[in-house]
Amino acid sequence: MADTFKAVKGMNDILPPESSRWEHLEAAVRRVMQRYAYQNIRTPIVEHTPLFVRGLGEVTDIVEKEMYSFEDRLNGDPLTLRPEGTAGVVRAVAESNLLYDGPRRLFYTGPMFRHERPQRGRYRQFHQVGVEALGFAGADVDVEVILMARALWQELGLEGLSLELNTLGQPQERKAHREALIAYFEAHAEALDEDARRRLHSNPLRILDTKNPAMQTLVDAAPRLVDFLGEGSRRHLEQVCAMLDAVGQPYRLNPRLVRGMDYYNLTVFEWVTDRLGSQATVCGGGRYDGLFEQIGGKATPAVGWGLGIERILALMEEMGVQVDAGAPDVYAVVPDAQAWPQVMPALEALRAAGLKVQMHAGGSAGQGSFKSQFKKADASGARYALVFGSDELARAEVALKPLRDGAGEQRLLPLAGLAAWASELSAA
Repeated sequence: MADTFKAVKGMNDILPPESSRWEHLEAAVRRVMQRYAYQNIRTPIVEHTPLFVRGLGEVTDIVEKEMYSFEDRLNGDPLTLRPEGTAGVVRAVAESNLLYDGPRRLFYTGPMFRHERPQRGRYRQFHQVGVEALGFAGADVDVEVILMARALWQELGLEGLSLELNTLGQPQERKAHREALIAYFEAHAEALDEDARRRLHSNPLRILDTKNPAMQTLVDAAPRLVDFLGEGSRRHLEQVCAMLDAVGQPYRLNPRLVRGMDYYNLTVFEWVTDRLGSQATVCGGGRYDGLFEQIGGKATPAVGWGLGIERILALMEEMGVQVDAGAPDVYAVVPDAQAWPQVMPALEALRAAGLKVQMHAGGSAGQGSFKSQFKKADASGARYALVFGSDELARAEVALKPLRDGAGEQRLLPLAGLAAWASELSAA
């Protein structure tokens, strides 16, 4: 017996009609990006492993536990399936000198890969939308990308998402804070869990993001980064807050918001929801002014965000957002297979005029009875059936039969005036 193959665990097929929900979201993304004048960039799925080790941070969870890394069998190069999009975009921009004539606003979509325990909204192959504003140093662009996410929620009909905001300051400020954190947690070493002890000297800031309830009191009393910020970092945060206030966007200052990559500085933010259980964050990002230099490029200010498509789709489902399943406008019923030489040119002309046309197919042996064709026409979701009967065709006509309430009356339409009534049906 032949082997039966199945998809890799945590890597899912996207099949109709579910794929129509993806297309709906992707179309909304493109509309929002166009309104904000962001251009599309597409980078390889596979990158050299050191790009992510250097860019994301050697002691981040992604690098330590989650990356799909392997050696190229031909030349031994260490390669990794991209676990996130920003590092690859920065690499591509630096390599191509794309900023030679000024800053760029870019966006991307595509699959990412992390070896995690699969759960709703979080899979081993998942898909992201990301935006990157490169070469802009001001707080105004921080606010622009935050408001782009808000515009996408509005475009998709999503409500109730909350914005959380923090600043990570600059590297020298984080260094002073880091030393204070190490000293504080060393003084309370007996209260640290295994993960916190492992991070104590490598990445103590991540201890603040613990989900362990037994450590919350200890974490709440830890030194705060805000107490180590200089005037420039404080002013940058104040400017972000002032602009969000000006456009009426509520936010919560969350001093424990740190994000999962080491490349962030100054503004960090997350859009969160209480509708997806533990998967509260649906979009997150911030400023990463040092990343270009970390991967060998020129110093370049930058800010951006990423969101998980699967998580947004789960939120849309949870909120009952309805999506057009992509039903055809009309279904062509052809009772007599001998009529196809007349019917096929008409269907192509209808499609050229903008109608979505599904034809009943199968050849003379599988044409199906008149009744069975109408059953399939109704199941297709089309608003109308176009009946190409022999009597109608003899008069150079086609019968239009409504299949949905409110679609009008049954009538005969001339094939000669096809373009005119095709436009009418498309707009109905």
